[in-house]
Amino acid sequence: MSGLNRLSVWGCVMQAVLYYFHDPMCSWCWGFKPVWQALCERLPEALSVQYVAGGLAPDTDAPMPEAMRRKLQQTWRQIHQQLGTEFNFDFWTDCKPRRSTWLACRAVIAASLQAQEKEMIYAIQQGYYLRAMNPSDLDTLVTFAEELGLDMPCFQADIQSDVVEQLFQQQRALAEQMPIQGFPSLVLAHGGRVWPLSLDYLNAGSMLAQIEALLLSPVD
Repeated sequence: MSGLNRLSVWGCVMQAVLYYFHDPMCSWCWGFKPVWQALCERLPEALSVQYVAGGLAPDTDAPMPEAMRRKLQQTWRQIHQQLGTEFNFDFWTDCKPRRSTWLACRAVIAASLQAQEKEMIYAIQQGYYLRAMNPSDLDTLVTFAEELGLDMPCFQADIQSDVVEQLFQQQRALAEQMPIQGFPSLVLAHGGRVWPLSLDYLNAGSMLAQIEALLLSPVD
């Protein structure tokens, strides 16, 4: 795309939003992270990026069933083989896994109230996948918040507050309304329309090309 045409694309971005649907404990989101970061670095500043925590698994204190443990460990191996993503399998012996991700989503939203949404997402991912820590546990999430230097009385109140719960349910509702089939997913909203993007776990350029083409398309 020529410089002139690229400027014309970025000039019509003002009302466009790129939604990133995720769960901080989603292993494919962890695998997607390097390319997602590369894409974000190439997006125009005028294009608003909004993170939406869709929530993979509701709150539970029940131990993760053995079949689910085997399935998730196989998923980690698959992602490592396909993308080279690193995982610390000590998690499965050092922790007591639960199929419960909603508290981690609330932690992200609570951190967003202190302008550290992305930082909390990465802290959860790094803690879960590299440090063999369990983000299903409140104590673990508090540790991440402390390491990020958050206002701890505010964070501890917010993560269990009605306000954060309402924001989380709003994000879950948005994820259910959008044309997505899982996490991670990208949707571009522009000119009264929404377009799901084809993800490329290896090449940010292909997704940037999709965005540029859609921003050039006629709007309603």
